[in-house]
Amino acid sequence: MLRRVSDGPDMTGACVRIAEADFPAPFASGLEYSSPARGTWNIVHTGMLIPEAHEIFVCAAGCLRGVVLTAAEMNAMDRFSTVAVREHNLLDGDMEELVIEGVTDILRKLPKLPPAVLVYTSCVHHFTGCDLDYIYGELRSRFPAVDFTDCYMNPIMRKSGLTPDQLMRARLYDLLKPRQIDPKAVAIIGNDLPTRENSDLMRFLRSRDFRVHEITSCETYAQYQRMAESAYYISYYPAAAAGGDILEKRLGGRHIYVPFSFDYDEIEAGFRTLTEVLGVEAPEFAGKREQCNKALEDALALIGDTPIAIDYTYSPRPLGLALLLLDAGFRVERVYLDSISGEERPAFDALRERYPDLTLYPTVHSKMRFHSSKAKTGFLAVGQKAAHFTNTDNFVNVVEGGGMFGYEAILDTLEHMKDAYLHEKDMRSLVQIKGLGCECCL
Repeated sequence: MLRRVSDGPDMTGACVRIAEADFPAPFASGLEYSSPARGTWNIVHTGMLIPEAHEIFVCAAGCLRGVVLTAAEMNAMDRFSTVAVREHNLLDGDMEELVIEGVTDILRKLPKLPPAVLVYTSCVHHFTGCDLDYIYGELRSRFPAVDFTDCYMNPIMRKSGLTPDQLMRARLYDLLKPRQIDPKAVAIIGNDLPTRENSDLMRFLRSRDFRVHEITSCETYAQYQRMAESAYYISYYPAAAAGGDILEKRLGGRHIYVPFSFDYDEIEAGFRTLTEVLGVEAPEFAGKREQCNKALEDALALIGDTPIAIDYTYSPRPLGLALLLLDAGFRVERVYLDSISGEERPAFDALRERYPDLTLYPTVHSKMRFHSSKAKTGFLAVGQKAAHFTNTDNFVNVVEGGGMFGYEAILDTLEHMKDAYLHEKDMRSLVQIKGLGCECCL
């Protein structure tokens, strides 16, 4: 029997004043809507960061459609293959044979063996109790020159344990092999986008003569393997932290999680942690706060009382950014997010107290399909989803922090906002491109 999901454009339950929002889940979980804003990376994009690696997805044909289109759009079909799971494979109980023989057939037909293969299994393998250990053991015996790792395209893993995003970021470094540790080598891990050279983090490490490894700058599999020489693994994107802990246990380096933040005190506390662990001279932050305050004043003088919407795809701290801007006098009216991380609790509490009318909107609630404005709204949007839902061409087209970190993240954000205010973009065309920062054939 069909049941109506919602009664038209009534947004009850799909928006809430922050003063009335529950932490950490302000919205009920249910049937989900997917907006056309596609700039964030998915497991196909992230896996391709391992240079020369080949991805093989094993799942039903309907599920393969999205990942095939992703690989095609990013001009990477030569590094991508699929094995389709059909109904008879479930009935015949030959799932292990299907994966082993399917992967074997693909590898034997490639022009040359890749140094690494990422095999993505799906929810159906877990439902059927598929013996993944046996599969990988057999594949490794057949192809001893190939490094295999297990990856997952599994929606049932989204709500408990490590998410597919966390697992994928951990698997990026699962193929690193132990080697001699260099005490002056550091690996920045877990990011889809390269850390900006002008960021406080990169300048801090370079100025103290650390050799910095990052998967985003590796062009060969041999270069990638050199990351294993790192004595320290630094992560600053929340989804990367679990992978850093795993890497620490496996290779013996020291993992340091320094959270991305827009809060002055937290930024400096993170660098104090780095200083203590690395055993080097502390950075000099004299004048940085004043510089940021002046940049906030300059941006406000230009942007004025223009309504601002922020979404979680821009950075992992949308509420922290909202608090920074509101305290500086900006007119932030909306924040688009589906849940609130524990790291954002201080910003959440401060916003509830000081700006109770700030409105939170989800991005995946089924009613959000009615929320996208048909007319231009005059909003300045920070993030693609905020741009889509407010239907504005004045938006900051950055995802996942864009490689920014430290005080420079604040300064760069304000420059992005000023540019977005002054120059319109073709929002509808830009936000539909998958994996912002990847090569795209569109």
